[in-house]
Amino acid sequence: MSLPKLKKVSEVKKKILLLSDDLRMASGVGTMSREIVVGTVDKYDWVQIGGAIKHPEQGRIFDISEDIQKETGVEDASVRVYPVDGYGNPQQLREVIELEKPDAIMIYTDPRFWIWLYEMEHELRQSIPIFYYNIWDDLPYPRWNEPFYESCDLIMNISKQTHNIVQNVCQNKPRTDWDSTYIPHGINEKLFFPVKNEKDKLEMNKMKSELFNGKDIEFCLFYNNRNIRRKMTSDTIMAFKTFADKLPKEQRDKTAFVLHTQPVDAAGTDLPAVVQELCPDLNIIFSTQKLSSKHLNYLYNIADVTINLASNEGFGLGTCESLMCGTPIIVNVTGGMQDQCGFRLKDKHLTYKDYSEIHSLHDWRKWEHNEELTHGEWVKPVWPRSRSIQGSPPTPYIMDDRCDWIDAADSIQHFYDMGKEQRDECGFKGHEWVCSDEAMMSARHMCGLFIEHMDTAFDKWTPRERYEVYKV
Repeated sequence: MSLPKLKKVSEVKKKILLLSDDLRMASGVGTMSREIVVGTVDKYDWVQIGGAIKHPEQGRIFDISEDIQKETGVEDASVRVYPVDGYGNPQQLREVIELEKPDAIMIYTDPRFWIWLYEMEHELRQSIPIFYYNIWDDLPYPRWNEPFYESCDLIMNISKQTHNIVQNVCQNKPRTDWDSTYIPHGINEKLFFPVKNEKDKLEMNKMKSELFNGKDIEFCLFYNNRNIRRKMTSDTIMAFKTFADKLPKEQRDKTAFVLHTQPVDAAGTDLPAVVQELCPDLNIIFSTQKLSSKHLNYLYNIADVTINLASNEGFGLGTCESLMCGTPIIVNVTGGMQDQCGFRLKDKHLTYKDYSEIHSLHDWRKWEHNEELTHGEWVKPVWPRSRSIQGSPPTPYIMDDRCDWIDAADSIQHFYDMGKEQRDECGFKGHEWVCSDEAMMSARHMCGLFIEHMDTAFDKWTPRERYEVYKV
């Protein structure tokens, strides 16, 4: 019997325990979790505590190493998933750590879901570093997150604004044993791309004909987001209606709005009821089936413009996927969606360092008509007109940036008027932008940055001195 070849000690991979949405699920966090794991599995072994609301596989363990090996060609790929309801608890974490012996913990989702984790810092960081992929998206500065940020050895931020938030929140307690950096979400170029192959075009055109029920549609607006209140789904419908109502009937009949979302969601709106009451005569189509990445790629390519008016958005995955497919976008100027706009100030692209001075671009009174501020041709930014402070016990305050659907309608009109050829040119420039070394919004950029910064954190890490937590 031949024994397996052993790796040299220097070649043994680090194992990382990921706490996030189950990477097998289709949420934004789940999708990016998978991209991170797949893109770095040649460098690290991965174990995940995979969360989901009322997870149907709670308590089971899934070894998906073989599937990942086939997908990536990495022969020693190792990935296991421990599904949990919600986002787990301290005892579950202790049990997985005992079983798996990870070299680091990486957290990736809203910090509100992990309140219990930073309370364990004194226990965890004596033996294991904590990395955090931070998605906090808006101002005012979330001071209540300071203990959590400071529990981490490395904070990787999905937007330039988010990076500034961490720097500002933690500036009063400067430390030398941690680091914060900017790593935007990265879109997989192999899954999302401009369709050029003739075979793919034929299949895509068949899908288009079925989608529009054989109608001759010359302009398609696309929405790919969950139907929840902060995503402003009903407002996007009103924006489309406001735009379409200005068109002659012949042109209006050749426009369509496709929404890839659940039409009715307990956390959102009854969208068919909205359509029936406000715009029953318009071509508004709900795409409700779970789509493969191939067919979602077709939808982005079918679309002329993709729109996202969400009031708070850490990144805006759907619009970035759209740009990767060469389709222009309309976005609310809030959170991480600012980065997709390619904003330039005095002919210089904004960096995360610039946000320490400007904080955010979401104040339209200051920025909308500022001639020194420009943006990419692939986007039509919509500035928020209504800004209010919202909150809850776990989130004491956050800015609610809401744009006006009339402004959004004007943005749709902007792309409609330029015609298909010019829209395609704009979309091509957007594709080039997200793939560039400056924007760094491809999966290969994201995973390369993860490896660079996590390896540095491993090299620098030292256990924190033991201390006790006293409750007063």
